Amino acid sequence: MSSSTQSLAGKVVAITGAGRGIGLATAREALRRGATVVVGDVDGESVEMAAAELGQGAHPVQVDVSDADSMAAFVKAAEAVGPLSVLVNNAGIMPIGEFLALSPAAYRRAVEINVLGAIFGTHAALPAMLERGAGQIINVASTAGKAPVPGGATYCATKAAVVAFTETTRVEYAGTGVDFTCVLPHFTNTELIAGTSGTRGIPVVEPDDVAKGICYAIEKPRPDVYVPKVIGTVLATQPLMGRTVRDAINRRLGAYRAFLDFDHGARARYDDRIAQS
Repeated sequence: MSSSTQSLAGKVVAITGAGRGIGLATAREALRRGATVVVGDVDGESVEMAAAELGQGAHPVQVDVSDADSMAAFVKAAEAVGPLSVLVNNAGIMPIGEFLALSPAAYRRAVEINVLGAIFGTHAALPAMLERGAGQIINVASTAGKAPVPGGATYCATKAAVVAFTETTRVEYAGTGVDFTCVLPHFTNTELIAGTSGTRGIPVVEPDDVAKGICYAIEKPRPDVYVPKVIGTVLATQPLMGRTVRDAINRRLGAYRAFLDFDHGARARYDDRIAQS
């Protein structure tokens, strides 16, 4: 992937969920490539710290992506920095465990942040992009949006919604000059996978790997970005196997137990944080 230090010069890139993890890594990578970044997060303290770490060219804004007015204010703040080139709808949470063991409140919050965050962000940013005839919406989904992962029923459902939303808006606004990209990372080494063991045979990726994928898609827009790239091939071939073979393979790889057999203690801090988000 390209890593030209000024390949994004002149672009304003706004990123939600940028106080940590993939969002912060994406802001760092975009800055390195010459962009100006607007970093948003519901945690005002973390986003201020992130902007201080990133330094010149980073503008912090507190935002609750589950609130349409807050998301509109975030986009307005980004447009005040300069014409918004790219909106990265990255904010997301991942409650996991047996479906009946989780609360309706956890399900609702996952939908509000993971799905409505992308919808509200797109709704706020798209009009100005259409008027300029240029721009890009990047929605961070997950490979969980393309495959069943027991213990992650609601999370999978929200990410499948993001995949469908991105693809539909891409088709609806084709030819307008606005690009739509769906980013599908596999297990990524952030708080979201705390206490889990991943899938045998497929490496856990780092936030920097996803950030590079996102920035490469800004340089050369494309509908989908899989991280690691091989996971795209895996997901494309699985439907051809039929459910019986697919399920047998995924069980053998441990994919069907990853969100059921996990260390609750190692995950407690993350679970507490998303419950209060």
